[in-house]
Amino acid sequence: MRKAPLLLVGVLVGAFAVFGVTQQAGLAGGQAVAQEDDTYRALNLFGEVFERIRGDYVDEVTASELIEAAISGMVDSLDPHSSYLNPDAFTAMQVQTSGEFGGLGIRVEMLNGKVHVVSPIRNTPAEAAGLITGDFIIAIDGQVVEGNLDLEQAIDLMRGRPGTEVTLVVERSTLAEPFEVVIERAIIRLETVISRIEDDVAYILLTQFSERTAREMEAAITAIEEELGDDLKGVILDLRGNPGGLLESSIAVADAFLEAGEILSTRGRNPQDTARRTATPGDIIEGLPLVVLINGGSASASEIVAGALQDQARATLVGTRSFGKGSVQTIFSLGPGDGGLRITTSRYYTPSGRSIQASGIAPDIVIFNELPPDLAEQAVDVPLQGEAALPGHLIGEEEENRITPQETYVPRNAEEDQQLIYALRLLRGEEQHAAFPPDPDLGVPE
Repeated sequence: MRKAPLLLVGVLVGAFAVFGVTQQAGLAGGQAVAQEDDTYRALNLFGEVFERIRGDYVDEVTASELIEAAISGMVDSLDPHSSYLNPDAFTAMQVQTSGEFGGLGIRVEMLNGKVHVVSPIRNTPAEAAGLITGDFIIAIDGQVVEGNLDLEQAIDLMRGRPGTEVTLVVERSTLAEPFEVVIERAIIRLETVISRIEDDVAYILLTQFSERTAREMEAAITAIEEELGDDLKGVILDLRGNPGGLLESSIAVADAFLEAGEILSTRGRNPQDTARRTATPGDIIEGLPLVVLINGGSASASEIVAGALQDQARATLVGTRSFGKGSVQTIFSLGPGDGGLRITTSRYYTPSGRSIQASGIAPDIVIFNELPPDLAEQAVDVPLQGEAALPGHLIGEEEENRITPQETYVPRNAEEDQQLIYALRLLRGEEQHAAFPPDPDLGVPE
């Protein structure tokens, strides 16, 4: 079993921040002076506004409050995935990604003044209550979020002692009116790999990509192979609702099923920042058929895995179009007590050279999970979802070519999960489709 290298995807935690002044080669002296003058003028303007607010605003405001707000505004203006993490937010992020806590089991971010559900965590109270990717939490225990609470305050309200309840008012794009839901808090343990045997098929669900995900996935597959032996017909890798995580983890997961070839490339602002990652020899399931399930909640690291396996003709993708987050963020620690800075540092590309930013990955076979009647009755058409719907998102190269629809609903009952049922039928030979198995001749050349 290969050992996953310790690096990140989507976010890179623990990097050191380096601040300094650089000069572009070949920049004419006059241009450099003009740019420097512009910078000083802007800084002077900032200083004047800062002092005016601190001296004349109706209520006293501390310098640290103003500086933190200025930093947040500056970073928030870049794109939806860049943000300043104050010390409390930085600590909360570390708890969220590495520990266990009393709460609801949802990954959230602040978007347009509301708490945006990035994804519910599988097998948690939030998932059981029916929260889905794309929901907006607009009130918590009677407190309206917009204009009253920041993200840390909202998270604090939702977390609490297991067994206690919290009431949320939720806005969903597919429903005409907000709805109220009461959820009982529980201990949230962050499992990243959930596996089971579906008669003669290995089912592997990845909830996110942490530094242990690839290792635990390979162990789960090995255990199933040992139990089923020659009766194992194939593997289903379920990435639905998986919002991403560590870059190195996604590379290791894709590598586990590939013998060779490119997994992805990343490209930053400067040409010298381009990097390519390739697979190492060894397919853990030795060529057995592989189906990957994706939907509108599959983002970032999930899309890296799905894109690599699709482009390399190693897997057939079933479900609906993915989220479309084709950028990589780096988290810089700003030092003890100063929090962190999360900024977008590069775009990534699939082995065929596709940027999936704001367009997502179209599955080879589109299968929908029908909404239950009580939700379907209230549903309204929503033409734009995913990354492309986020204000200020990076414009994608293929953004206008979104041709398949996107949805995020996954039934809790496997007997009602049409995407899973179709994947099982494919692997058992009960369903035929031109995209299964994929044609190796159509894969990206090594």
